[in-house]
Amino acid sequence: MHTLPLTPLQSIQIASHAPGPRLLVTGAVHGNEVCGTLAIRRVLAEIDAGALVIRRGSVTFVPVCNPLAFQRGQRAGDRNLNRALEPKPFPADYEDRLANWLCPLLAAHDGLLDLHSFHSGGAPFVMVGPPDNDGRLEPFGHAGTEEALARVLGVPRAVDGWLGTYASGVAARAQQAQADGLAPEALPELHPRYGVGTTEYMRTQGGWGLTLECGPHTDPQSPEVAWRAIHRTLAHLGMTDETPPAPAATLEALSLHAVVDKQHADDRFARDWQSFDPVRAGELIGHRASGAPVHAPGDGWLVFPNARAAARQEWFYLARASRRFAATG
Repeated sequence: MHTLPLTPLQSIQIASHAPGPRLLVTGAVHGNEVCGTLAIRRVLAEIDAGALVIRRGSVTFVPVCNPLAFQRGQRAGDRNLNRALEPKPFPADYEDRLANWLCPLLAAHDGLLDLHSFHSGGAPFVMVGPPDNDGRLEPFGHAGTEEALARVLGVPRAVDGWLGTYASGVAARAQQAQADGLAPEALPELHPRYGVGTTEYMRTQGGWGLTLECGPHTDPQSPEVAWRAIHRTLAHLGMTDETPPAPAATLEALSLHAVVDKQHADDRFARDWQSFDPVRAGELIGHRASGAPVHAPGDGWLVFPNARAAARQEWFYLARASRRFAATG
């Protein structure tokens, strides 16, 4: 039951008289990730003052995608909005009702810039979709568009492999649930498309989407990263008269390849990990509640470590190097 009065859902569209892209910019998909909200409000103030003019196409801003979570200052309202995102004919919770509003909005646009932050330390990075493919999991045809934009956002690192890694993680989670005697149909985190969030849903609708992780939640630079990214995106797409940013010749590129869940709430890390801390094969990452050690299966990087994760939720991801954003020319 919701004890707070719910803020109305708000989207603000700025449309020019000239044809161009239809861009959607979103903030606070997770209610404790406010950098996007602050950046969007700053850009809207610039537009209102005439300091920034949309010359071509249209841009829609959603400063707060999850008002309940935002009001509570926490990641989710009833559940994580950025999982199993799809329209629900029979909405069962608050985020289902949000999805029925947000999904048609996503489908009405060509591209998405989704602004997030993270709870552990580390540098900003951008998450991109898969290379172009006609596979069953995430068929896609706009990898070039995403890669070109990723190069101009002003962050040093790009990460891919989300949905494939998440799908294999859900399969492992289902096996563990079965071993624990739990009914898979009763657990939303065992939904076969549980890894689908805003950008993944956008790609199912024929568009492209980037998730920009702007930095730690409380870092005062995170809203600055988000604000610069909005300006850079608009200029790169030719929607303003600002000089398009020069693309980075290279980005450090990593691919997610494994996700490890907490099995018990008392599983614990061996130390205070941050995203993109390097790990070596056999290095101790943490301990299960039983005391059993958890070691790195190979060399790579730790991503999204979450010491506060609940049981059957993502504890950490593992990534390895990719040559996807190697030097051009």
